[in-house]
Amino acid sequence: MSFADAIAGTLVEVEDGQLVHGTVVKIDRDEVLLDIGYKSEGVILARELSIRNDLNPSDIVKLGEKIEALVLQKEDKEGRLLLSKKRAQYERAWGNIEKLKEADGMVEGLVIEVVKGGLIVDIGLRGFLPASLVELRRVRDLQPYVGKMVQAKIIELDKNRNNVVLSRRAYLEETQKEARDEFLTNLKPGEVRTGVVSSVVSFGAFVDLGGMDGLIHVSELSWKHVDHPGAVVAVGDPVTVQVLDVDFDRERISLSLKATQQDPWQIFAGGHEVGQLVYGRITKLVPFGAFAQVGEGIEGLVHISEMSAHHVDAPEQVVTPGEELWVKIIDLDLARRRISLSIKQAAEGGELAEEYRQHFEMDEHGNWAVGADDVEREAAWAEFYEENGEEPPAEGSVGVPPSKVAPQATAEREPTAAAAEPAAGGESTAAEPAEPAVAPEPEPEPTAEPAPAAE
Repeated sequence: MSFADAIAGTLVEVEDGQLVHGTVVKIDRDEVLLDIGYKSEGVILARELSIRNDLNPSDIVKLGEKIEALVLQKEDKEGRLLLSKKRAQYERAWGNIEKLKEADGMVEGLVIEVVKGGLIVDIGLRGFLPASLVELRRVRDLQPYVGKMVQAKIIELDKNRNNVVLSRRAYLEETQKEARDEFLTNLKPGEVRTGVVSSVVSFGAFVDLGGMDGLIHVSELSWKHVDHPGAVVAVGDPVTVQVLDVDFDRERISLSLKATQQDPWQIFAGGHEVGQLVYGRITKLVPFGAFAQVGEGIEGLVHISEMSAHHVDAPEQVVTPGEELWVKIIDLDLARRRISLSIKQAAEGGELAEEYRQHFEMDEHGNWAVGADDVEREAAWAEFYEENGEEPPAEGSVGVPPSKVAPQATAEREPTAAAAEPAAGGESTAAEPAEPAVAPEPEPEPTAEPAPAAE
């Protein structure tokens, strides 16, 4: 055997696509030389060193390090043996990942990049982790995850398309199932909890209760009508909620914000009685009457038969939307949340509701004092306007002297026309605001009966 034959016998044989092992003998800026026992060193170009982009070769391998590579080309145009560390790692990783997928296992890797729609995780190849699957709820800023090790489940695998989709949320849900079960077991309907609003959607708001999220449906956000949940709560708001229902099978928690707040109907019913006079604002006209707001979130119905002492064909003959006037409570049904009101009976006078009494002179029964002195009445009105930060109406506004203006409470504007007693000619008019029985000018009538409304 010749010396050349002896040398040739010590050299390894390689073929394209073969996995080989070698020692790093040189590191340049653009390439790395690997001794695999072939007749010449193999060349690994910088782009074939790692699945990570823009890295210095010296950050990936060290001199004397033994690594695995895949033969890309036995001999290129320049006679070089071209190798790829990245491809060798890719082939090795695919085998492991396929086994993990079959066993429903978990992978671990370093987050190396933020891309459109998610993260790239180094699991021996480029695994894609969608933004919606990074946490139990969607994360807005993904940059802080770069450089961190994460664990995830493999939910999609396609070698032909070089596609691996991961889910960290699935891993978290699986590992936290025991904690969630315990959390749900300890959560009881009717219980009051504190939390933080984690997201706001069109149908409600989700609240982080410190272990799981619960949903406040839009109907449970407020006692008042809510057009959009964003008008009531915002992300990050601390809230106190009541647990309405716990669904163990679907792992869903129903919450209520309004249940922890005072019911405005309970408040109104506790401070008002049938027969009392309250100040209201017409909100809507319907064929059978008009609705009037008489409190925060409280509306009552003035039936068309209670609008005037005379026949009324249509509500708009007496009132208009936005008009403010006195009405009498003639029925209060808390169970059905309904209030019946009367403009006609308010014009006859009666007892003022408690919140108005401090502003007006009344008799021992709480009725508007008939024949009260004009000076005292004017002083009461001045005090009322000052406390509510309003300007008193000009003398003779809406055709009525100040002493004849109907009492009002925190009205945003001067009351416009309200239903009044029929005029002398027998026709109903809405030109003057109705008022609790006020003494006719110039002298009060010596009678205990309620005085008619001002003409």
